[in-house]
Amino acid sequence: MALCPQPELRYTRTATPDKRKRACMARRGQVGTIAVSGKWYVVRFWKYPEGQNRIHASERICPVSGEGFLSRGERRCRANEIVEASGVNDTRKFITSTNGTTFREQLEWFLDHAVNRKRNAVKPATIQNWKNCAEKWLKPNLGDVPLAAVNNTAVKALVSQLHEAELSPKSITNYVGLVKLVVGSAIDENGEQLFPRKWNHDFIDLPVIAAQHQPTFTPETVTAIVKEASGQERVLYALLAGTGMRVGEALGLEVQHLSPDCETITIAQSCWQGSIQAPKTKNAYRQVDLSSELAQLLKSYIGERRSGLLFSNRFQRPLSQTNLLRRSLHPILKTLGVPKAGFHAMRRGRITWLRKQQAPEDLIRFWLGQAAGSVTDRYSKLAEDLDFRRAVAERVGTGFAVPVHEPKPMIPMRPRNSVRGEVDVAA
Repeated sequence: MALCPQPELRYTRTATPDKRKRACMARRGQVGTIAVSGKWYVVRFWKYPEGQNRIHASERICPVSGEGFLSRGERRCRANEIVEASGVNDTRKFITSTNGTTFREQLEWFLDHAVNRKRNAVKPATIQNWKNCAEKWLKPNLGDVPLAAVNNTAVKALVSQLHEAELSPKSITNYVGLVKLVVGSAIDENGEQLFPRKWNHDFIDLPVIAAQHQPTFTPETVTAIVKEASGQERVLYALLAGTGMRVGEALGLEVQHLSPDCETITIAQSCWQGSIQAPKTKNAYRQVDLSSELAQLLKSYIGERRSGLLFSNRFQRPLSQTNLLRRSLHPILKTLGVPKAGFHAMRRGRITWLRKQQAPEDLIRFWLGQAAGSVTDRYSKLAEDLDFRRAVAERVGTGFAVPVHEPKPMIPMRPRNSVRGEVDVAA
């Protein structure tokens, strides 16, 4: 895969048809001429392709006005950088140049590469968030700016736009982080960054993330939620609140992932937008131990099933997170008079309960699928002691009243006429 979108190889070696001109130019060095070409300031200089006569090159510096505009002195500095980066003043090497690449082009390459790379490939959910950010904010503000001109000044203008739109400090920080990743992804054939930056957060006016809104369900709230819910939603909510699993992990569970006594669950996959995929991180591959009352609820819910998804719709497909929130959880919270929140509030509630019960910290991280907090945590082998894990799970319990599963009577679907697609009344 190419390092950057559609790179142009530029060679500068002494063995050319114009050796005398090359040697003279190499001794004194080129600085280039700045000119206006359409809506852009460009720098023009001579290139010497391998085995060819010299050609007059032109590279974009910045727009003549608007976003990304540079002052006269800044244009000269940027022109010098472009000429030096092209390698025309070095007769001993050739480089891959991306000076003419726009931020939009590099952004599209980066998003594709982040999904397909073998090392730490980014999950589809994260990519979708990045794409939403790119379409709404980054492309309109930085899309046509040359990648080489995306510096502290350009990002400062972007942050100003985000402030005016009244985005949260966390969102602004995330969007700026994506800009940094895109700029840093432009590298040469040696893996070195083409446009290294020393980002100045004070100059950019990047907001400081203060206390974020992180709703948490108390044990009393969870008791009320599972009491109001019914069917598989009741079991799902009890499982989320009693284990701290991510909702995608719960929706990706299959019967085979449960131990025969249902007291241990193996997290081996996750679900996002109806598709089964790998868990969020390598630490998310784990086992989660349940208290006996929660295990009994699951065992009663599964019944005689030996395969298939633990939670599914009538087509045996994974449940939709959006539908669960819109049709089930949020209406229940409204009935209870509880502020609207998502499934992660159950995960926070579980962590809070485990710490109140003084469960071992490294065991909490193991159950929740989080990275080790220290070197000591990596040395600990509590996660390998199944009997100890189950004993702790039983001791700490769930903190809320675990319901008894009441099987929902199955209503057989009436057969349809295979020819006309109408209900067979006689059936």
